[in-house]
Amino acid sequence: MLHRAIIAGLTMDSESNTPIIILKSEKTDQAVPIWIGLLEATSIASALKKVSFDRPMTHDLFKNLGDRLDIVVSKVEVCDIMDNTYYARIHFLSKDETFSIDARPSDAIAIALRFEAPIFLDDKVIEKSQMTMGEKPEVADQSEDGRKWAEYLESLDPEDFGKV
Repeated sequence: MLHRAIIAGLTMDSESNTPIIILKSEKTDQAVPIWIGLLEATSIASALKKVSFDRPMTHDLFKNLGDRLDIVVSKVEVCDIMDNTYYARIHFLSKDETFSIDARPSDAIAIALRFEAPIFLDDKVIEKSQMTMGEKPEVADQSEDGRKWAEYLESLDPEDFGKV
């Protein structure tokens, strides 16, 4: 089952200086934190803030090409987690066909924002991420680093970094 999601926040992991995007199911308090690259975070943030640049960024080029070819993004799905790697699919509509392609979630989200397409989380992503707001996460990694990550994730609150 798919859950329509919103971007609940975009923040930085203070220990690794890696951006984190927090997706949250619209119907529940279930949240999924995804660590992303700095360039993708910049692209997502610029789309959220409606910032335009003199020259198009990569995701803007993709949008421009879609417009030129009369192809739209109908939706984006964060569809799986395997070995701590998140997977996404971008679904397209054209005059002749519908199709989807594999993508990194950060790229898929940056593109979804530009096409104003909905973002969805698959049940298995929510289950595997094990991150429900208000519920203590299960710590799979019992090392000191694992406990630090669990404490950090537990302390995340969308109010700390603003809602989008």
